[in-house]
Parts: sequence; structure tokens; C-alpha cells
Amino acid sequence: MALTSDQIRALRSENPTARARDFATTHGIAEAELVAALGPQRINPHPDRLFPLLEELGDVMALTRNKSAVSEIIGTYSNFQSGPHASMVTGPRIDMRMFPTHWVHGFAVTEGAKRSLQVFDAAGDAIHKVHLREESSIAAFEALVATLRLPDAPVTPEAGAQVEPPHADPARAEVLRAEWDRMTDTHQFVRITRKLKMNRLGAYRIVGAPRAVPLHPLAVTEVLEQAAARTIPVMIFVGNPGCIQIHGGRISNIRATGPWINVLDPGFDLHLRQDHVAEAWCVTKPTQRGPAISVEAFDAKGRLIAQIFGARKDAQPEAWAELTSALAGVDA
Repeated sequence: MALTSDQIRALRSENPTARARDFATTHGIAEAELVAALGPQRINPHPDRLFPLLEELGDVMALTRNKSAVSEIIGTYSNFQSGPHASMVTGPRIDMRMFPTHWVHGFAVTEGAKRSLQVFDAAGDAIHKVHLREESSIAAFEALVATLRLPDAPVTPEAGAQVEPPHADPARAEVLRAEWDRMTDTHQFVRITRKLKMNRLGAYRIVGAPRAVPLHPLAVTEVLEQAAARTIPVMIFVGNPGCIQIHGGRISNIRATGPWINVLDPGFDLHLRQDHVAEAWCVTKPTQRGPAISVEAFDAKGRLIAQIFGARKDAQPEAWAELTSALAGVDA
């Protein structure tokens, strides 16, 4: 039986400090149901309406997560570009790709002095959150809310999309290799796998070395530690069906806390559940600018947790190639 808003508020008052996602999971509700029950102002979350107004907030914290990783970046939203199927922000700090069909429920949340904008998909799972900081513009926040205000309405979560298990046809492995070797841009990979009726992890499992090399799951922690120790700039992609957030630059402060491996740097935090990594791969794709080498982590259901590339800007391609080639393989 579904919990009423009154019941959700009563339960929350008994446990006000639990993280929203953890609280929702414990009580069998969607996170958007919890947020809606606390009485925030509904807003229009469509990126075309929301993102042109975000720049006026100044520096904020942008947060994107999935079930196993969280990316938090401090910066200003700028250089918004709309698109019918995908939009993007390409600022010097906040770099994102947004898929508007998943931006369904939007809220402006005020908790004491804390203010945030929170967006959820049809299932009530968090897509993206914007947390104001001390230096952020409260006047711009209030103007944004006034512009995007929507009438209050209940959140009725739809069933979430099922995770697609890894799939590929080994009989088409040679075709995959031929198409792979003709790539000139990493974005062509999705088109290739779609044409061959494969998905990302399925393709990695059959394409073979040197294109895709299986790693020990702990290689994800190893690559973060080695990139920090060698001051090699990286790009870290964390996403969900509605949003991909990208950090670019050097990382330095790597710390383990229980099952979490964390990057705790000025302006950027990454929190990744190392114990959720069931498979890790070192993947090399050809591009016009040379090979793009990534370390990619997947959970037990085949969901992509995170991707780590050598940075395009201020790149050290030889150092990154050397680092990734020395990562622990599955036989370690």
C-alpha cells in the first residue's frame, strides 16, 4: 500500500538526517515522492526552460548520480545548447549532456537557508540537482522559480525501465571489429552497436584485445590513484538515463571510506561504490586525434557506473596509455 504524504512526512521527522535516496529506498518509495511530500514548489524542468536561467545563479554545485556513483562539480552553468533529443552545457567547469524526455518532475526546494533545484524522471529517480552555495544569487533563484512555477500535483511514479543485460552475437564479432577499426569519433560507437543489435558491454565482451581488455574490478580505484599520483589529467563521466556529467582536469585527493572510493578535490567530488563494480574494461577506440582510451566500470546487472578517459585538453596521451596498459587484469 502506497504511503500518503502525511505518512512520509511523519517518517521523515523520525529520521531527518538520512540521505534522501537512502530514506526513499528504505521505505519503498521513489525519491521524488519524498521530495514532493515535503511541500516544495513545482517547476518546469525541461532543459530548454531551465538551463538558460541557471547561469544567473552564479557558482553552484551541480550533482549527477546513478545507483553507484555521484559526481559533484562547483561552477557556473554556461554555453547551453538546445537539441530535440539531447542538449548540452559546455562551460569551463560544468560540462553536461542532457536528454530532455527524462526530465519529468522538477522542484525548487528550500530547507532553512539551503536552496536547491531537483529534477526526477518518470519513475521518480533523481536525474540532476543544483545546490546553491553562499555566493549564489538568491534573487536569481527566486526569479527562476517565479518564471518556471507550476501548479502543485501529486507524483505518481511509473515503473522504471528494465536494465538491458549485456548482449551481442559472437558470430558478428569480425563485423564488429571491422566497424570498430573504421571509427573516427567515439560517438560513432553507439551507432555501430545499434546497427549490429548489440549493447556496450556485450560488444566489449566479444570484440577482444586490444580493443577491449577486461580488468580486475579494483582497477577502477587503481586508475584514480595512479592518475592522481602521476598528475595525469582525466575526464570522468558519471551519468544516468537523463544526464551525463563530465569532470575534466587533474585529480589529487583520493580517499577510501568503507565501500566508497572518493575524489575530494576543490571544486570536484566523486563518490564511487567500488563494491558495486562487477566488471571493468580498458577500451581503445580510434579517432581522428588518435586513440581514445577509457577505463569503464559496470555493475552486476551490466549498468554503466562511470567512464574515465585521458583528458582531451592538456592531454598526456603517452602517459595515459602507459598508465592504462599497466592496470591489473582479471587474472590478478
